[in-house]
Amino acid sequence: MTVPRPASASALPPHGEGAAGDRAIQQALEAAWPADLPHTDERQLGTAGRALLRADATGIGRARWPGYFGRSGHAVAPAFAAARFRIQAAIARRDGGPDRAVVHLVWAGCDRGGTYTDGRITDLHFTRTTPMDTTEKGGGLAWTWQPHM
Repeated sequence: MTVPRPASASALPPHGEGAAGDRAIQQALEAAWPADLPHTDERQLGTAGRALLRADATGIGRARWPGYFGRSGHAVAPAFAAARFRIQAAIARRDGGPDRAVVHLVWAGCDRGGTYTDGRITDLHFTRTTPMDTTEKGGGLAWTWQPHM
């Protein structure tokens, strides 16, 4: 028997819940923003968004994103400790047009000062670079990161 939650109860886990709360955060994101992209695009964008955020926070994989980090990929020191960085949830949705998308990410990390915080939010914006019919047939990466204007 399932006991209904009171209307005032949050669907989100309390801060500090750890990985046990990640599924609830993912479900809340998906409920708040219903899917509006083809599954292939959503999967590619989710993978790209996670990789870009991980590169930004930890420094791992920055060479893949020269438009974001510059050619050397090491212009700015990573802000967070790689061992304590975790993406809690991610979704990709349209961002004002068929060739624009945003990846909403919720993540947790320990900064260089030792402060651990979860529930951090980052939005990364992408533009389609490969025609849709090519990507559906298994073509290469169809999206590239764009600064939010």
